[in-house]
Amino acid sequence: MTDEKLARLRAHANNISRYRRLLKTNLSELERGFIERRLSEERSAVESLAQPAPTPRTGTAGQFDVGAF
Repeated sequence: MTDEKLARLRAHANNISRYRRLLKTNLSELERGFIERRLSEERSAVESLAQPAPTPRTGTAGQFDVGAF
């Protein structure tokens, strides 16, 4: 995992912690809704970053068959 990816994961984790703390405070419904949406977005971002990178395909798909000539 790259340093940049680790830094992004750390930033998202910090944001998630902050939003969880904020949800424990006295908020208006509008504020609570905003923070819950942001929390959901941060969780989605962490899930996306945690996915392994797709491996490039190295097959011969789309190339001609050498035995045909």
